[in-house]
Amino acid sequence: MSRLDSPAADRVVIAVFDGLRPDLVTPDLTPNILRLAARGTWFRQARSVFPSVTRVATSSIAAGAPPVVHGIVGNAFYHREAIPDRIFDTSDAALIRRAEAHHDGRLLAADSFGDVLARAGKRLAVVHTGSAGSAHFINPRARANGHWTFSMHGADATQTPEAVEQATARLGPLPERALPRLGELVYGGRVMTDIVLPELRPDVALVWFNEPDTTFHYRGLGSPEAMAGLREADRAFGAILDWVEAQPDAERIAVIAASDHGQISTGSVEPLFEAARQGGFDLSAAKAIDGATLVATGGISGEIRLRAGDRAEIGRVADWLMRHPAVGHVFSPDRNGVEGEVPGTLSLELMGAGHAGRQPELMFILKSSLASDQYGLPGLGAMTPGDVPLGGGMHGGINPHELNTVLILGDAGGSGVVSQEPAGIIDIGPTVLGLLGLAPAAGMVGRNLAQPAREEGRVLRHSAGAGAFEQHVDVVEQDGRRFILGGGQ
Repeated sequence: MSRLDSPAADRVVIAVFDGLRPDLVTPDLTPNILRLAARGTWFRQARSVFPSVTRVATSSIAAGAPPVVHGIVGNAFYHREAIPDRIFDTSDAALIRRAEAHHDGRLLAADSFGDVLARAGKRLAVVHTGSAGSAHFINPRARANGHWTFSMHGADATQTPEAVEQATARLGPLPERALPRLGELVYGGRVMTDIVLPELRPDVALVWFNEPDTTFHYRGLGSPEAMAGLREADRAFGAILDWVEAQPDAERIAVIAASDHGQISTGSVEPLFEAARQGGFDLSAAKAIDGATLVATGGISGEIRLRAGDRAEIGRVADWLMRHPAVGHVFSPDRNGVEGEVPGTLSLELMGAGHAGRQPELMFILKSSLASDQYGLPGLGAMTPGDVPLGGGMHGGINPHELNTVLILGDAGGSGVVSQEPAGIIDIGPTVLGLLGLAPAAGMVGRNLAQPAREEGRVLRHSAGAGAFEQHVDVVEQDGRRFILGGGQ
């Protein structure tokens, strides 16, 4: 196993707050996150990946790279070779098992930081309160690696059911589901402080809090229920910090606080796929695959794939999308590094989403803005119909408030540095490995944030268009990494 200089830490603790926007890290809501920031470095410009959805982000944290490398290209996508009969919902444990069997255990098509830890003889323990898919993708080869993953969804939702059995034997039954997920936050925090940290003593311990994301979706970003969920997640994190700070070797335990993506509020629901069918396209957005020519997934962003028929249909539907008033961006597989192969589109490769074997023929993002929602929080966007109510939170696009994430690297001797350096979720895995004196996996694109960057960041704008349709994305590039800052028309 390749090693770097002497390790800066003996253990690393990571806390991920699903969907947390940096502008909601406040003394009232998150005093414990700020407690860590006061003795560490807060990367205020940290970014998620595109599409900015949870299982894509989870996989990107694990792989230290965007989906162009690891191949999890959506929360849901059509993976014809592995699951030909339906859309692959990456939160579904049974579908994950089917896909993993097809890929001989390499559905995540890159080494994760868990794999690197295992080869170095080190252990990763995960406490996950989110979906079975997110619990899986943060360490997709946990069983083979000899690691430990607890899932709040129960023994069937993890490769290591003994983790759930150990927790329930010690702490009692898993809590009932409710909004906000207060009971789950408390329980997950106790699994960390009562079992993982003092007894398992892994080299890396990661806890994933499902709030504020869940209640953002169904009650709204600024709702009292969402704020209650965020406060409870922060309290659970505070108990973890208390445990770390009470240890005699606390200065050798590094702590990272992060979020996987942000969210914006939904200002409109656009029946995009129904309009496409009325426009003459044989398109289906159903979970079950039928005889339709085109299959689609939606949200703030989505994909369209050609299931059968004439490839010219992709050009026709792309032209239709670029003329639709609700569509802000359209992407297709790479032509020249900036433009997609379909005229007027931008490149999926440019966006970090152009995985050679799994990219769709088209992706789109519905329009969004920096306008304020009903709670005064900036960021409003459109979505296709789904189970999230109008006014609820959504993510998946490239609005700055979807992309900007929390990323704080604690330092026992630090003094509260705010960094404007380019950074993002793909840097978490390489940073964890670097802190432990381990080199990153060959496929990792991110860098160790505990070390200085080699070069200055460069902000670039890339544009494409056809007819009256014009689109652009703004990116920052540094040390071989590219982060999306936002985009528009």
